[in-house]
Parts: sequence; C-alpha cells; structure tokens
Amino acid sequence: MHTPNDTTTPAITRVVVMGVSGSGKSTIGALVADAMDIPFLDGDSLHPMANISKMAAGTPLNDEDRWPWLEIVGNELANTTAAGIVIACSALKRKYRDAIRSKAPDTIFLHLDGSLEVLSSRLEGRSGHFMPPALLASQLAALEPLGGDERAVIIDISAGINDLLAEAVAGIRRVSGQ
Repeated sequence: MHTPNDTTTPAITRVVVMGVSGSGKSTIGALVADAMDIPFLDGDSLHPMANISKMAAGTPLNDEDRWPWLEIVGNELANTTAAGIVIACSALKRKYRDAIRSKAPDTIFLHLDGSLEVLSSRLEGRSGHFMPPALLASQLAALEPLGGDERAVIIDISAGINDLLAEAVAGIRRVSGQ
C-alpha cells in the first residue's frame, strides 16, 4: 500500500545505445543523455588497451576479449548514483546483452539500426577512430536481433538527427514507464 510518507526511490533509467560501428552510438547517446539530463559514457573508453590495440590493427575482438569489457559496462550501469546513465556499447550478440543485464537487469537497449549503405558512408567520413570500415561486415554478421524479453527501442538511423533524438527519448520513456 502506498502512503503519503512513502519514500520510494524513483527508478533509475539505464540505457545502452547499441549497434554496429558507424551507427551513431556516441553521438546519439550523448544527445539522449543530454535530453534526459543524465550522464553519458562512451563504452569505448572502458575497453582495456589490449582491445583497442587489437581493433586498431584491424583484428576483430573475440569473446575472451569482450567479457572483461562487458563486465565493466554492466558495473557502470548497475553502480550509477545518478538518476540514470546512457552508455554507448555495441552489444551485438544476445550473450553480450545478457552479460550486461546480469549486472543491471533493467537496462534498456536503444538499437540504432541502419542499412549497409548508410553505415558504410558514415564510416568512410570518420577519422581518428580505432574501428576501420573493413570490420563493418564482421559486425553486421555478428549482430543478433533483440529478443522479446529484452527491454528495447529500435530506431532507423536514416532519419534526421532531430527525429532520431525525439524517437529515441520517447521510446526510452515509454519502455521505462516514465
């Protein structure tokens, strides 16, 4: 029974902005976090240096490389002291998302979905990033669709930035019950 003196803590909004390289995880994630007035963290900054070196050399990460990183991502989500947090993290496979959810079960996955053509053109225009465009094919092959039991919002990245942002925030609020 809810009473006027109830001091229930409001739910924390935990969001992973997921998708392949070039989908806009960092850009959209930062904008979503700003719009929701919660912190943003780029999951790439949480990778151990060995992973960054491997990707920069054009070598895809294997699962053994990813497990420590996914644990760090899950811990960041679970341990936030803010009203919420948005983390950019590819989270391409179900087992990776399960690893994150094992730490933060209420995580919402915002999947930035796009065609090969859109993604390729975005990657060709980037510089100073450790993910070469040649690895896009391996990421698309690894991408597993979100399951019905995963809290998810899927948006098409071919829309304009304002529409993407509005759709993302509305979807997160809908899924989180805000």
